[in-house]
Amino acid sequence: MLLSAFVLPGIGQLYKGEKVKGAIFLVLVNIFLLASLFIVMKKMGSFLVTARISGPQEALNLLDAITKSSPEIGWLLSGFTLLWGVAVVDAAKPAR
Repeated sequence: MLLSAFVLPGIGQLYKGEKVKGAIFLVLVNIFLLASLFIVMKKMGSFLVTARISGPQEALNLLDAITKSSPEIGWLLSGFTLLWGVAVVDAAKPAR
């Protein structure tokens, strides 16, 4: 049960029978993750047109430029990480 929460937050709650809480975790985690991925992909497209990536350092520079131009990515990923942690801890608690 705890292992399933590591893979996909909300699954542990669904396994324990807490359907509403599990569905909320599943929806929120996916919203945060998909929104941040959408923003990264959107920004990456505009940067890739002008950038030439020839090695790991250039890739890191590109990632740094994307992060600096879109601070909301950090907030979304922080929200995802927080929700993931809460879901894992909650899944480890015994069901009531």
